[in-house]
Amino acid sequence: MSVIHILDRSTVDMIAAGEVIERPVSVVKELIENAIDAGAKSVSVEIRQGGIEMIRVTDDGCGIAQDDIRNAFHPHATSKISSVEDLFMISTLGFRGEALASIAAVSRVHMVTRTADALSGVQVVIYGGKEESLDEVGAPEGTTVVVRDLFYNTPARKKFLKSARTEAGYIGELIERMALACPDVQFHYIRDKKDRLTTSGNGDYRELIYRIYGKEAADAVQPLFFEEDGYSVAGYLGEPVLNRANRNQEVFFVNGRYIRDKILSRALEEGYEEYLMQHRFPFAILMLTIPPDAVDVNAHPSKLEVRFHEQQRLSDFVRRAVHRTMHAREMIPEALSETGKEVKEEREQILRAKTPEPFERARRGIGTSAGMPDMPDTEDFLTPKEFSSPVLKKILGDGMTEKAKVSGIIKQDRQVFVEKDVQMNLFDVRMLTEANKPEYRILGQVFGTYWILVFRDKMYLVDQHAAHEKVNYERMMKRYHDREMMSQLLNPPLVLQMTEQEETLFKQYEEGFRTIGYQVEPFGAHAYAMRAVPIELFGADEKELFLSILDELRSERGEVGDPSVITHRIATMACKASVKGNTEMTGQEMEALIDELLTLDNPYHCPHGRPTIISMSKVEIDRKFKRIV
Repeated sequence: MSVIHILDRSTVDMIAAGEVIERPVSVVKELIENAIDAGAKSVSVEIRQGGIEMIRVTDDGCGIAQDDIRNAFHPHATSKISSVEDLFMISTLGFRGEALASIAAVSRVHMVTRTADALSGVQVVIYGGKEESLDEVGAPEGTTVVVRDLFYNTPARKKFLKSARTEAGYIGELIERMALACPDVQFHYIRDKKDRLTTSGNGDYRELIYRIYGKEAADAVQPLFFEEDGYSVAGYLGEPVLNRANRNQEVFFVNGRYIRDKILSRALEEGYEEYLMQHRFPFAILMLTIPPDAVDVNAHPSKLEVRFHEQQRLSDFVRRAVHRTMHAREMIPEALSETGKEVKEEREQILRAKTPEPFERARRGIGTSAGMPDMPDTEDFLTPKEFSSPVLKKILGDGMTEKAKVSGIIKQDRQVFVEKDVQMNLFDVRMLTEANKPEYRILGQVFGTYWILVFRDKMYLVDQHAAHEKVNYERMMKRYHDREMMSQLLNPPLVLQMTEQEETLFKQYEEGFRTIGYQVEPFGAHAYAMRAVPIELFGADEKELFLSILDELRSERGEVGDPSVITHRIATMACKASVKGNTEMTGQEMEALIDELLTLDNPYHCPHGRPTIISMSKVEIDRKFKRIV
């Protein structure tokens, strides 16, 4: 029988630390929250080696009194709450009283702090949860916490950290979020002795957006303010053109606390529903203020997730706020008169974008079977048992003997098998060969998307987007494998403003981008100049495509920095560079594309598995018109 043990204090502290401190960014988050709660108007954060080697957070807040310094490092010691009732009326960012104790349990901590009424400050040194020294020192008002050698005494946890660059990316993103949450606080972020972000703390939100997301974002956001029945929301909504491939730029704050919440994301996206195509997500920064007793912030150790007591009410509130703001913007006469034709065209594109390109249906599992795009449906063929049934024998003849050829009601040479519209497969007589080129004719284009071709006794429909996508994909893959990727210089270069997380991803995969033909160089601060792109992507909204690839890489499960991870995005690039539906093409353009398809081993499917060509036989058309029964 197992013996029940009472764990010692050190083990208990490390278990608690594991719940609160998962990685360096957890340390930075807890220390910044403490600084904000202490009334700081200026917060400086410095890290080295992704925060694993060193983290320093300095603030000008109220400081900690000398008599309280030891209590600050005790588990569940806090100045934020005093009773269980306070948990339901929390107005501060920190409240658990676990942060300093948890940090000190897994690192070497030096803290220097002084209150306004003290003549001198106090320095405390704690290694692995054990106090090493406590001394009086000269210090300015406020608090500085230096954390070194994170997880030095828990190597099992340390080995699960990612690279220093990746961990630094998490910290940079957090500081951007905290700066947005506290526009009246000045933030200074230093990474490996280099300034990464400085905010003025003057409360100007547009300036913050400019500093973090760049000029393009700052110029394409609209202010939002809406209140109703005790709820209010303020912030900025991005115009539809400012959309992304993931939810990374949906930023929510509840009562000043940065959170991630599926309910709020869904409500935001429903408010944007008629403005964005499927699989695209808006840029939005929303600051919600709701009664403290309407939200439970004690739902998760990291405090990034909360529980709302009236989820549906909050969801409806956010959706209405977003929808009304977007709708009101359309009604402003000045906006229409200033942009004229461009606004009308953009509006039409947004409305058309509600219907995704057909290959998007395949991504959602509608269409061909995953992994088996070449296999026709089983029901298109008769099984031996079906073929030998008495009814079919009577109609079609046996089909097995000479007697059967003359005894059936319908003779063997006139048998008709009802065909469904099926995509081309490699068992058919190949139309797309150089030898057969004189035999097929392009009759024209319908709906601005599909071509009609005739070859022998069949009619073919070609999806121009899927066909062009296949050609681009095969061309790019061949050049990649032959190490002959070609680049197109951009004049002038495109300037990209990256967030901390985007910049981190780009640095991780920079070699991969270079391999496929990108030339992207630093252009100061968080800006980069895109000087060349793969030649197939020239003219295909190069900036949007590059940022979309970064968005996809964020959820990539491949090895960090592996160039092959970039090559997996070639299908996406081929798609973006291809002619879209609802685009008129000339006969010469159609013929040129068909000629390129002739050179491919399998021209019948796009890289996403969607068919490029479907066929309908003359017999089937005759049957539709009741020429045969």
